[in-house]
Amino acid sequence: MMKRRTTSFQIRSSHNHKWKRRLFFVILLCLCIVSFVLLEINRPTINLLMPFPNFFAQKPKIAFLFIARNRLPLDFVWDSFFRGDKDIRFSVFVHSRPGFLFNKATTKSLYFLNRQVNDSVQVDWGEASMIQAERILLKSALVDPANERFIFLSDSCVPLYNLSYTYDYIMSTSTSFVDSFSDSKDGRYNPKMQPVIPVTNWRKGSQWVILNRKHAEIIVKDETVFPVFQQHCKRKSLPEFWRHQPFPVDTSKEHNCIPDEHYVQTLLALEGLEGEITRRSLTHTAWDLPASKDHERRGWHPVTYKFSDATSELILSIKDIDNIYYETENRREWCSSKGKPSPCFLFARKFTRPAALRLLNLSLLGS
Repeated sequence: MMKRRTTSFQIRSSHNHKWKRRLFFVILLCLCIVSFVLLEINRPTINLLMPFPNFFAQKPKIAFLFIARNRLPLDFVWDSFFRGDKDIRFSVFVHSRPGFLFNKATTKSLYFLNRQVNDSVQVDWGEASMIQAERILLKSALVDPANERFIFLSDSCVPLYNLSYTYDYIMSTSTSFVDSFSDSKDGRYNPKMQPVIPVTNWRKGSQWVILNRKHAEIIVKDETVFPVFQQHCKRKSLPEFWRHQPFPVDTSKEHNCIPDEHYVQTLLALEGLEGEITRRSLTHTAWDLPASKDHERRGWHPVTYKFSDATSELILSIKDIDNIYYETENRREWCSSKGKPSPCFLFARKFTRPAALRLLNLSLLGS
């Protein structure tokens, strides 16, 4: 009897040891998995070209990147636009002046609350600081691996269509939308940019581009072309700015280089990537009102649409544009989406707050 009890005790002891070993290995495996996940979550994003692992499938998103002076005067328009999306296929980032916060006192839209980037810089028109703001926005947006398209928008932009149509239009192609053409006009290209930027790669266009992730990463990683722009691409001192700086001795010898109209286009040309872009902007900008006698609405800056301009005829005329003619290159670009003819523009600028409010009340935006 004693021998039988001993054998039974040994069997139970053996089972207990096996059970404890299995439990130990299970706990160890769980700890390893948790440690790995925590390590990946807390790992600093040093190399933006190597996004951290994505454990859960996410829908591709569009990052809307706003460049603002202070608050966003048209936030109510974009609030209506974003509210139409139930699948959260977008993210929002805003570059405003340093220290400005988007809180309940500065915006009524939940989509803009705390969406300002924390490392913003003071931006001046016609200066390389505009490029710097763009790079800061892209760096922030690239942290989320689900962001696959990146749209630059001004604080006076409005959407012409709803978010669903906009999303499908942009995602229908893998290219970036970058208005880009050769520009060797005297006074814009500074020979001092050589040899980093040869004149053969000098391009001009609009700063309101839409980038895919590959091109966005190239712009953020660039440490060669951007410093040259900072040093040698500067706007010509115009009379409207003379009161803020010393009077120029001879303005004819100044280069009129507007950095944000050249940087993205020139950088992608230098990288040999022009075959990967659709050479037009999706943001409409007018430079002259027909037969306008208002001298304030002509000149160096695009037309700003006021309350009286905000009509159904205006919006329909922009939506009906289906081709763009580039006079300097003698080419006509017919606009298409998914291989079919389509409107050329998804956004338009520049609109005052009263004008945008009128258009929204008339249900002419985001429809």
